[in-house]
Amino acid sequence: MPESFRIFPVGRINKKESATWIDIFEPYADALLGLEYFSHILVLFWFHENDSVEQRNTLSVHPRGDENNPLTGVFGTHSPLRPNLVGLTRCKINSIEGRRIHIEDIDAFDGTPVIDIKCYIPDSPSESEIRLPDWV
Repeated sequence: MPESFRIFPVGRINKKESATWIDIFEPYADALLGLEYFSHILVLFWFHENDSVEQRNTLSVHPRGDENNPLTGVFGTHSPLRPNLVGLTRCKINSIEGRRIHIEDIDAFDGTPVIDIKCYIPDSPSESEIRLPDWV
């Protein structure tokens, strides 16, 4: 297995006042075919503003930045500080116009690089099968 991988952005997140959208770069336009049939997408993005050796080496944090929460490994949190700076958010699609996907919102900054998009297909587990820590 290779020790590193190359990831290329496929688009960019845009946030202006009350509008949020993803512009897909031209070479990836054909990847949008059929996406209009889905109500939600999973957006994988790169935490580009956290790309430093120190932040990549942060392996435990207090969830949600609250020191009252227990120190927790980053794999057990949604912290943007991680060994690989991949973020993942489920987003509701409002509309798709050409290479632009209008979404309700996303927990990423304006200008954030999008590295992949996947259609959202729920597993629909029963609520009794889901376990969460108290701080969630």
